[in-house]
Amino acid sequence: MQLKPLARSLAVALSLAVIAGCSSTGGTQDGDLSGSQTGRDGTGSTTAGAGTSGQYGSGTSGADRGQQADSRIPDVKTIYFDYDRDTIKSEYESVVLAHARYLRSNPNANVVLHGHTDERGTREYNMALGERRANAVERFLNIQGVSPSQMSVVSYGEERPAERGQSEAAYSQNRRVVFNY
Repeated sequence: MQLKPLARSLAVALSLAVIAGCSSTGGTQDGDLSGSQTGRDGTGSTTAGAGTSGQYGSGTSGADRGQQADSRIPDVKTIYFDYDRDTIKSEYESVVLAHARYLRSNPNANVVLHGHTDERGTREYNMALGERRANAVERFLNIQGVSPSQMSVVSYGEERPAERGQSEAAYSQNRRVVFNY
């Protein structure tokens, strides 16, 4: 008879632990909380790092700027990646967060994430890498509360270079994901 109340208490405790473990704090893609939690003011807009004020212009005050920014597509629509990597660089997290805010506040808006690579590697490998890069951005947006129905992914691999050439400068411009609304 003692086992039944103990089992019930254990089930309740386990349920609470699972619910607590599932709650999100809005961390970054790799689980680091410092990228998205630092520099928040009372309105919830980012104030540290690259921020959003440069993306939307200035001339309005805190809360007004946040509302205005959420109603316009962010100006920066391209983020860049390191060679042979599909992780979002910390310097571009503010850009992706701005797109997440826009998409959350405009549920009828849709975005296609175009993944690109430089020309090094086989065609097949580059198609897969471009897709992994776009999927990384999609996961990040999803973690930020963007509906999966608002996003789709396309990989172009090395097929649509932003810059022609075989220098590191050209390669770095081609390793990218483009937000296409």
